[in-house]
Amino acid sequence: MNALNQEAITHGRLEVICGPMFAGKTTELMQRIARARAEGRRVVVFKPQRDTRYATDEIVTHTGCRLSAVSVTHAREFLTHCSDYATIAIDEVHFFALDAVEPITHMLRRGQSVIVSGCDLDHFGDTFEPFAALIPLANEVLRLTGVCTRCGGLSTHSARLSGTTQRIEVGGVGQYEPRCAACFTPSHR
Repeated sequence: MNALNQEAITHGRLEVICGPMFAGKTTELMQRIARARAEGRRVVVFKPQRDTRYATDEIVTHTGCRLSAVSVTHAREFLTHCSDYATIAIDEVHFFALDAVEPITHMLRRGQSVIVSGCDLDHFGDTFEPFAALIPLANEVLRLTGVCTRCGGLSTHSARLSGTTQRIEVGGVGQYEPRCAACFTPSHR
């Protein structure tokens, strides 16, 4: 069965939270986790092991809010840790690339709800793969914006301040800035 076959997903609910850096994606994810727990659902939270900006075993907002998480290296590890949970939350899903899609669709077919958050565009202005695959499958998509550091408008892009050309480089304040479409200049390849 094709992992992207939308008709095959009959039970689980997929919620996608995306947008540029500094838009409040992890904060929104934490609010949805809190809501699911308040409704009595068992929730497991995952984060990519390579995201060590603030903590190795927590998801952390840029404002310092923290929540325990299972740190995983590969997306296939989601399935090892999630069988006893009704809701699976995944922060920074773009770090897992297309490898995230198959485990997520598997969880949805099992009837589990999945909430993902992450950057939908890279610093070149290109779409991160998991979002191109997951958005068409989602029951709900929330695209957040931040505040452009140049003009104060709504930011839709993440500008990398260093001159590096790697697609993924873990960073935060000082390495990236939120920018609106008019102020955003894609990084050079």
